[in-house]
Amino acid sequence: MMNPQSGTTAGDIPVAYRRPAGEEGATDGGGRSRGTVDGDGQRRVLEYPPAPEPLGEPLIDNHTHLDFRDGAVEVSVRDALDAAEAVGVKGAVQVGCDLESSRFTVQALDVEPRLLGAVAIHPNEAPLMARGGTLETALEEIEQLAAHPRVRCIGETGLDYFRTAEDGIERQQYSFRRHIDIAKRLGLALQIHDREAHQDVVRILQQEGAPERVVFHCFSGDAELARICNEQGWYVSFAGTVTFKNARNLREALAVTDPERMMVETDAPFLTPHPYRGRPNASYMVPCTVRAMANELQLDAGELASRLTSNTEEVYGSWTGV
Repeated sequence: MMNPQSGTTAGDIPVAYRRPAGEEGATDGGGRSRGTVDGDGQRRVLEYPPAPEPLGEPLIDNHTHLDFRDGAVEVSVRDALDAAEAVGVKGAVQVGCDLESSRFTVQALDVEPRLLGAVAIHPNEAPLMARGGTLETALEEIEQLAAHPRVRCIGETGLDYFRTAEDGIERQQYSFRRHIDIAKRLGLALQIHDREAHQDVVRILQQEGAPERVVFHCFSGDAELARICNEQGWYVSFAGTVTFKNARNLREALAVTDPERMMVETDAPFLTPHPYRGRPNASYMVPCTVRAMANELQLDAGELASRLTSNTEEVYGSWTGV
């Protein structure tokens, strides 16, 4: 059934995401975009996946990058959220990774009531800025941007040791500690980016004293880390990666995660769930991941959706009002 406002029909690509007829590659729409080849040097399929059936309960995408373009089209914030809402995704958290995207986030919050925001300097950006002498001023601006009433989170921040030199690790850790401090002083949640750095992320959170609400975005750990999150009261957010055939560790983590600490996200335009892995991702794909999670947990998908949305609102607050 089609939503007349969004032009979205389950089983079809939403209208706003369709490639213009006759175009083979991505258009030059400006802004930042993903590459057209994958990690193996193969050309990616740039067509967005078809929209899934709604679950009957509202969902929230708690981590997306609407400023990052992918595929062969450029989709406005409003059109992206219209397509998501048509399949039951009523809101999203737009996440900044540097000053440019954090400024975009605040601008989007001023015009789109279905968004809340997160702002930060990504751990991969922090060493570059530190070497250039701009990290301190960038962190000052992040704190200023975080004063916006619809910014509810500092993120994504954390540690990423994949292809990171030793001096980069030290600078990432410094930046991470600064972000933790900002979140605590402003009373905001903290979204963690953790890649091949589980032990140090946990250690630094414990040393600094974690904010009241901590979310491990795009959880990449195993059952052991999930149990640590349970013990600490930290939230575990699953992305499309939990559906990947080689992601047994994530499904084992899902199985032991406290249901009251479980969340869902897209990390769009990245990490599109199976069977569309490698294609562009968008917030309207959240129901696909939730269905896969429900199947793994042997739960009703609508029941799980209700729990995930409740958890998300406990972390970020209400999408309505301010």
